[in-house]
Amino acid sequence: MTSSTSPALERRPRLLVLDVNETLSDMTHLGDRFVEVGVAPYLAAPWFAGLLRDGFALTLTGHNPAFADVARSSLHTVLHDKANVEAATRHIMAGFLALPLHGDVRDGVRALTALGLRLATLSNGSAEIAESLFERGGIRDAFERVLSVEDAPAWKPAASAYAYALEECDVTAGDAMLVAVHPWDVHGAKAAGLRAAWIDRTGAPYPEAMYAADVVARSLPDLAARLEALPAAT
Repeated sequence: MTSSTSPALERRPRLLVLDVNETLSDMTHLGDRFVEVGVAPYLAAPWFAGLLRDGFALTLTGHNPAFADVARSSLHTVLHDKANVEAATRHIMAGFLALPLHGDVRDGVRALTALGLRLATLSNGSAEIAESLFERGGIRDAFERVLSVEDAPAWKPAASAYAYALEECDVTAGDAMLVAVHPWDVHGAKAAGLRAAWIDRTGAPYPEAMYAADVVARSLPDLAARLEALPAAT
């Protein structure tokens, strides 16, 4: 079993690499789309987990599929008994373009930039979706790069995905910190040599089998406060 302990941070990172889906975007609203096509809203969460599983499987077998393609395929499975699967799938997929930010994100992003930290994203979803989310939320100016694995060799948590972000932002792994709500993403980043922060919005226990986060915070403002307490990178 992988150790879940992590040494204390000695300084702030230079660059924060933020995940997008669920970390910054509030995807609970997709449940409304499921209801609108006649499907129980609780199916939204297992659908998203299933599409990530399929994406990981494809990555492990040497493919780098488009997030939207995997999402649509997974929806076809969930909605297979609907009268008009294609129309229902289009309606749910369109919901990605209307998702809001989590309530803590705008203030948290401003607090992080106030510390002089560079911000970028690395999403398994498309850069277009992230750009739209940030424009609607009024935080696009805070991010120097909006990166997606669609331009990387593989999906996260493959090491090559994180290496792509580091190269694009011209930083070393030791100077970067991933920020995500997903323990699998934290684990992948740690395995690739980055530091990592876990945003624990639900209070659920962190999986003991995975590499532990260097910082655990309940929100982005909480993360900013924890990083502010550390010496700045020199």
